[in-house]
Amino acid sequence: MENDPVATARGSDRKIMRGAMNRDELLQRQGEQGGARLKFIIAMVVFALVIYVGYMYIPVAVDAYYFKDVMQNKVDVAVTQGYDASWVRDQLVKSEAEYHIPSNAIISPAQKENRVEVRVQFTRPISFPVYTYNYEFDYTAKSTAFLTIK
Repeated sequence: MENDPVATARGSDRKIMRGAMNRDELLQRQGEQGGARLKFIIAMVVFALVIYVGYMYIPVAVDAYYFKDVMQNKVDVAVTQGYDASWVRDQLVKSEAEYHIPSNAIISPAQKENRVEVRVQFTRPISFPVYTYNYEFDYTAKSTAFLTIK
């Protein structure tokens, strides 16, 4: 059987058929070359853009979060210590630089029903290469009810 010419011819036909199929598959996939590389580059650009936007936006949002906490703390201290509303404004103006609050921020303190409240409004621009986003801050801190002096 090993020297059978018919079996040898069938085996070589199979090899030729496999070679033809591989060549056809390669020709069909030739248009797909570089597709994975392009997708990878696009994914990396999108990823870098998200990282950059986060790098620019997150510090501004964190400053605003901490400033809200300072506002709440100052109104609570004003009520417990018996300070008037203007004291809260003075304290917040002193802490503007630490939290990168613009000097043109509108600080409106008020005393209502044995409670102190303060409203702060400002816009802080975040500059990107093609767009400037205006971060709007508008928050009112009210002293907590259990701290009010009656």
